Formats: sequence, C-alpha cells, structure tokens
Amino acid sequence: MNLFFEESGDFKAGVMMSQAGEAYQVEMQSGKRTKVKVRDVLLQFAAPAPQELIAAAKSVCDEIDLDFLWEVAGEEEFGFADLAVEYFGKAPQPEQSAGLLFLLHSSPIYFYKKGKGRYKAAPETALKAAQAGIEKKKQQAIVQAQYVEQLKVHALPESMRPLVRQLLFKPDKNSLEFKALDAACSELQTTAPRLMLACGGLDSAKQLHFERFLYDQFPKGLAFPAFTIPAAPKLPVADVQAFSIDDVTTTEIDDAFSVTTLADGMVRIGIHIAAPALGIQRDDAIDAMARARMSTVYMPGDKITMLPDDLVQSFTLAEGKTCPAVSLYATLDPADWSVIKTETRAEAVPIAANLRHNTLDEFVTEENLAAGTGEYPHKVEIALIWQWALVLEQGRMAKREGFGLRPEQNNRVDFNFYVDDDVVTIAKRKRGAPLDKLVAELMIFANSTWGKLMNDCGVPGIYRAQGGGSGGWATKMAVRMVTHAAPHQGLGVDQYAWSTSPLRRYTDLVNQWQILACVEHGVTAPLAAPFKPRDADLFAIVSAFDATYSAYNEFQSNMERYWCLRWLGQQASHRLEAVVLKDEILRLADLPLVIKLPGMQALPRGTQVLLDLARWDEVDLSVEARLIEVVPAAVEELGEDEEETQEADAVAEVDADTEVNHIVAPDLDTIVDGAPLADGIGHGDGQPIP
Repeated sequence: MNLFFEESGDFKAGVMMSQAGEAYQVEMQSGKRTKVKVRDVLLQFAAPAPQELIAAAKSVCDEIDLDFLWEVAGEEEFGFADLAVEYFGKAPQPEQSAGLLFLLHSSPIYFYKKGKGRYKAAPETALKAAQAGIEKKKQQAIVQAQYVEQLKVHALPESMRPLVRQLLFKPDKNSLEFKALDAACSELQTTAPRLMLACGGLDSAKQLHFERFLYDQFPKGLAFPAFTIPAAPKLPVADVQAFSIDDVTTTEIDDAFSVTTLADGMVRIGIHIAAPALGIQRDDAIDAMARARMSTVYMPGDKITMLPDDLVQSFTLAEGKTCPAVSLYATLDPADWSVIKTETRAEAVPIAANLRHNTLDEFVTEENLAAGTGEYPHKVEIALIWQWALVLEQGRMAKREGFGLRPEQNNRVDFNFYVDDDVVTIAKRKRGAPLDKLVAELMIFANSTWGKLMNDCGVPGIYRAQGGGSGGWATKMAVRMVTHAAPHQGLGVDQYAWSTSPLRRYTDLVNQWQILACVEHGVTAPLAAPFKPRDADLFAIVSAFDATYSAYNEFQSNMERYWCLRWLGQQASHRLEAVVLKDEILRLADLPLVIKLPGMQALPRGTQVLLDLARWDEVDLSVEARLIEVVPAAVEELGEDEEETQEADAVAEVDADTEVNHIVAPDLDTIVDGAPLADGIGHGDGQPIP
C-alpha cells in the first residue's frame, strides 16, 4: 500500500512498511524511512508508484480550470476528495485527487485552508480584490524593472525626482522607488548617494551634504512665515560715533564700539550691541521663528540666518544709520586702564563706519599700534581700545591661574574660507591678531559684566560655564549651559552669559530681554523680566539650543571638510606638508584638514611630514594618503595635552563673539576619527560653535 501525506506544509508519497498505533512507517524513494501520523495521511492507493503519482498529479494540477473549480466549490467548507468527485463527475483516480489538492494548496487567494485536506472557497469580493492586488504587483514589478534599467544607465526616472531627498535620507523601504534604487545599487555595486549623483538627482556632493542637513533640521524648507517688521522704539540718541569691525562677508553686524575722552581725562569706551529684543516680544511670531532655528547656520560661502533678512536689516548696526542698541559703557582710568564704573543703556547709536578685516589687518599690527604708525579709519579709538584689551587679557590670564589653569596659548592657526562660484580660497592667518583680540576681549567683558548684572538683580539668564564638574579631566572642563551665574575657568571670568550676538543666537536674544528688564526695573526686575526665576521654559530653551547647536556644528564641520577637499582638487600638486597630532592622526599644514594614516610609523607629536594625497572622496569626506618623508628636525609646537583641552573650549568661546570668517585648526584634543570636534571649530561669518 502506498500513502500520500502532508509533512511540514509539503505533500509527499511513499510505500507503507508497517503500522504501529496511530503512526505508519513509510519508505521514501530515497530509501529513507520516516514516521507518518495517521491524521496526516490524505490518500491510500495501490497504484501507481509513489513517484509516478506525484508526477501525474502535477500534470493534472496544470490541466484543471482554476476559475471553474472555484465556481464548483460553492460557499461551504469542503474536503478535497468531495470536491474531486464534483469536479471530475465520478470517483477520481488517486492522481486526480492529488492533483486537485496540489491546486487547492497553491491557490490561497481562491481557497482558504481550514484543516488537513479541508478548504473553503474565498468570497467573490475578496477574490477580486486579491486578483487586483496580484495584477498591481505584476505591473509594479514591470515598472520596477524598468526603473532599475534606467538607473543602471544613469538615467533618473521622472517619478523619482521629487523623492530624491526621501529616498536618500529617510526612505520608505516598501516603496517601488526605493526597491528599484536598492536593486540598481546592488547590481552596480555602488551606494544610493553616488548613484543619485551619477543620475543627476543631485548636482554635487555639496548639495548632498546640504540637502541631508535641510531634511533633518529644516523639513518644511527655509522660507520664513509672513510677519510684520516691528517698529523701532523711540530711544535717546547716544552722543557717540560708533564703528564695527567685521569680516568682509559679515551681514549680521551686531556689535560696535565707541571711544569718548571725558573732561576729567577719563576714557569711556562703549560696547554697542544690536537690540532686536526691543522690537521682538517673547512668544510673538518673530520669537517663534527665532526659537525654531535657535541660531544662524554658518558654512563656507553661505549661511542660513536665524532671523529674516528684512528684520536683520532693521536692527543690524549698518554704517550711516542710527540703530537701536543696548550699550555697555565702561569708564576707565587711562593710567592703568582700570574700570571705574559701568553703565548699561538702551539707546539709538549712530554708526559711523563698518570696518572690515581685509582692509585693516595689514595696517593694524602690534608693531604699528605700539609705534603709533600707519593710517586707517578710527586709528586713535582703536589704539585706546587695544591698550584696554591687553589689560583685560592680562586680568583673565591671572584669573585662569587662580582657577589652577595655565595661560592660554596663542600659537594656533586660523583659516579663512572664501567661496566664489564654487572656487574656494583658504587663507592661513595667525591667531591673536590685534583686531581679533580687541573685539574678543570686549565681547568677553560685556558677556561677563551683563552676566553679573542679571545675577545681581536676581534675574535668570543663560550662562556658559566651564570647570567645577565631576569625573575625569575632560568632564570637569567640559563647557555646559546653565541658568545661573557660574565661573568659566577657561576664559578666566566669574560668569559668562552669551549676550552680544542677538541677531545670530537665540540664547543672546533671551539674555538681552533679561538685561533690558534689569536696566529698566532694577531690583524689581525678577517680577518684570520675560523669564522668571526657575522658569521651566528657560530650561527647555537651554536643552533645545544645545541639541540644535550640536547638529549645526556637525553640519558646519562636514561642510568645512568638504571645502578642504575641494581645495585639494584645485591644486596642481597633491604633495603637502602635515604635522603629527597623535599616533596615526595628522593635520595638513596649509588647511584645517585632519586625516588618519593607518600603519604610519610612530612619530613624536608635532613632527612635520610630507604626504602624497592619493585620492579623496567628496561624498563620504574621506582622504587616502601615503607618507613620503619625515621633514628632518622640523617640529611644530602643539602644547601639552591638558592645556589643549582647556584651550579648545576657551578658543571657541572667544571666537563666538568675534566677527572673523575662520575656523581654528584642530589640535590633539579636538579631533576624533579624523573629524574636527566642536570646540576646536570656528564658524564662517564670525560664529564658532563651542
């Protein structure tokens, strides 16, 4: 006797050898014997042979009219043997019953399985829906195959053009377009971004990096909602002629200076900060826009402003205008440049000039300032501010030492990025140029003074603090944001509240509201300030700002690395000098590009070497290089490890309020995995991210 049975979802046939209780012992064609339970047996037959039955059943299966079989089945549940009688019109042969069972089992949209050998015909509506679905899938498979063929010859299907960003950055993996893209990438052995570049879905690697950032941070696009520019309040006009000092690319001019010699011989230096807080109110439409962005986003050759351009132009300290400002006046004794008193006012400030680094740097040098030589605008005022800036720096350094830190080092190198029609110029400049130091020291003074003002008035603000943490050295010295006054040991100040860039940073706009409340209300400021003590919304702003600023910093670092690679492509020679930072990590001498050289011989920190840059990739921002030679007796002074951890944070804080279009060359403790870390990076348009 032969048996036809079901095993593990498949149908098999074999020769019954014996029966023991509820199980048969069956020998298969291979000679292997298996145990089959009685309930799994569907047919018992004497002829044909088991393998002949299977072959004949498959032939019968192919000949059965499936639609007619579905009509014959009716609406009730049935056994396959009963349906075989109905369909064939007589007692079926074993191969006919088995063939019909094969068809029932392989047609799940026509027949629902209800048990061993038992089925039920699908309702007509369900069958038609399933058939339509199958037809749709067939058509999709055809279209998908067409898409794959187009992509393989680097032609982008039109239906995929609107979906490029989604396909690259957050794809629906069940979509037809993604499946086609994935299949084409597999066949071409490439990645989706590279294939999109080859097909014209993206114009360049620059667009790839930019679009990825926009997709993550600006999913609704860069356009601002409609708004009304607030009218500037009526303010007393300051009796000064202020001037700003910025890079040539700066458009958000939010700080300026003035110098007045008083009748008693004292000198009054004014630090004038653009005052959008006088027009923007907490929770109004413009505040919502600024809070959504948190900061202007900088990158070489471009930026995404925190505030709409029209609003920026209303408050920027533009030459020839009288602009609303929050002014900090410091009355100084020129004998030793000690601060006699300070005063903060909200006023309208006449802006006499917007000075630019590219026209001043060659004239405003330490030598010329010491000798009083050189001719340039506001020469007398700059010379006086310079003397005070030196005293301020000395005071900060003494404070740093009081915190147990070494003095700042000024042997770092800055790099200016200028992009014109996709051609990048990267200019090297020494850190600590007089104009840089002058602006930086006055910004630190203002941020520290206003931080103290808020603290004295009992008004919360957003502060930057460094030092005093727990854990290891890096943790203790990490810069953190808090809502109360706390020392910033790296800068050498007792408190430091970002307040001098309200056109570019939301934290500064918040602090400016608080400062204005202190100026107007004094000891009652805690009751009148927009943010009250322990305001939960202020903590939410700090948290959101940290996360957003980190994302902006990562993007800027990627774009700066991208433009470094573009610069390499513009050079005739690809042999460049580099300096060893640590182990296999090197920094190129002529641009702020850090690379890793696996397998490089162990060389002392600061050793200069010559590299051959074999290839680089603008998509994944990688660089391949090989060591040509070690430059004999050439060692660059990089400083000590602990100093650089401190210095990285201090440098970034100083640059944060300095209008210089540069980034700082990353050093030992500001790199990881070949990419610059946040605290070693400055921002184009004068906005480094600490």
